[in-house]
Amino acid sequence: MRVNEAVIERLERVIETLQDNSVKMGQMLAVHDEKLTKQDRIDAVLFEKVESVHREVNRSTKEIKAGCERDIRKVDDRLRKIEMKMWSIAGAIAIISFVVSPIGQRIMGTVLTSPSETSIIQSQ
Repeated sequence: MRVNEAVIERLERVIETLQDNSVKMGQMLAVHDEKLTKQDRIDAVLFEKVESVHREVNRSTKEIKAGCERDIRKVDDRLRKIEMKMWSIAGAIAIISFVVSPIGQRIMGTVLTSPSETSIIQSQ
């Protein structure tokens, strides 16, 4: 009987130890569950902040893109005006060069001045 009592006593200690361990495990699980819940709340806040930053970056990107497109159009318009002035100046230089050249002088001389009639005065 003594052996049975010793086995029963040992089993009771093992059961008590298992119960203590079970309680401690439950407490530890509760702490971990609380930490996970807290981390989930923190993650939700962080994800919201990331989404907010993402929306702000997209909005800023659209504004920058619109500004760049506007600036490109302005530069293009200015280049077109400069190009028109350049071609006008090139045309004016070509006309002036032609007019002052010897060939141009002959052509312009006949076009601008009417041929003069020679008149002879006869004396009587």
